[in-house]
Amino acid sequence: MTVLAVSEREVRELLAMRDCIEVMQHTFASLSAYGSVQPPRIVAWQPDKRGAIAAMPAWLGKPVTLGAKLISVFPQNRQAGVESHQGFVVLFDSEHGVPRAIVHAGAVTEIRTAAVSAVATRLLANEDASHLAILGSGVQAHAHLHAMREVRPIRRVRVWSRTPEHAQAFARETHDQHGLHVTAASTARDAVEDADIICTVTAATSPVLEGSWLKAGQHINAVGSSVPPFRELDTDAVARARVVVDSYESARNEPDDLRIPLREGAITQEHILADLAELTSGVRAVRNSTEDITLFKSVGIAIEDLAAAHAIYERAVREGRGTQIDF
Repeated sequence: MTVLAVSEREVRELLAMRDCIEVMQHTFASLSAYGSVQPPRIVAWQPDKRGAIAAMPAWLGKPVTLGAKLISVFPQNRQAGVESHQGFVVLFDSEHGVPRAIVHAGAVTEIRTAAVSAVATRLLANEDASHLAILGSGVQAHAHLHAMREVRPIRRVRVWSRTPEHAQAFARETHDQHGLHVTAASTARDAVEDADIICTVTAATSPVLEGSWLKAGQHINAVGSSVPPFRELDTDAVARARVVVDSYESARNEPDDLRIPLREGAITQEHILADLAELTSGVRAVRNSTEDITLFKSVGIAIEDLAAAHAIYERAVREGRGTQIDF
């Protein structure tokens, strides 16, 4: 048996952000017709809560894909110059269950997470949205800037980080790379004040975005919080917004961004108006007016990883990329 190993560098070469956005759009639009099976993720935290390991298995109906992501998450890794997400996406043959590929999960997670936010932004943000606020300055901040530029005419960017030096470095790097007007904000409130699109991509355990700061017409991608104890949005921000999720089951049971407002009684289950499958297939519409505040609460689900890894695997096979390992 041979297994194709695809490295981080090859993932980035084989899956461009623009292509991944289309893969994610197609994947969610196909769910109602072709279905998927994905149990809730299994997470084991170290006793000191420094890090965790998670398993995310799934079966996807189109393209038919069987596999799982096994990934560790150590939020403080950046201080040591190490990425926070480490692991593999493993693809199996759906007929006999034979392993076919091992794909670098950190790179897959980085690209597909921002691509899914771009799908939501394409469907929810106002067409003329051009001012982007990013709360956070790490890997997902860079990926989301790239993704937002693929779906909206971004001309101004303000970034905030709990470490001001990181925000300043992000502003310098992205200005030099993209020629955009990018500035570092001294506070999160200053960053989002005039924004059309807000992306929260932090490892915060208490809210960094407050509902009292929001203005009519804004769209929010809340990305950094997927399991307790992480939380980026206060209850008022969620209550003021028209909410879309990537998975009803995961969103109601995993992220404190939604679990806490639900527990407090500030919102009900019906406050979640649609998932991405309904939105992409046109079953439900969420933005009724340019004045609506919309929120995409991303938790990251296994079918996103499988769809991205499958696209990488198919292209790698076509082009003779990756490394064949004899098992």
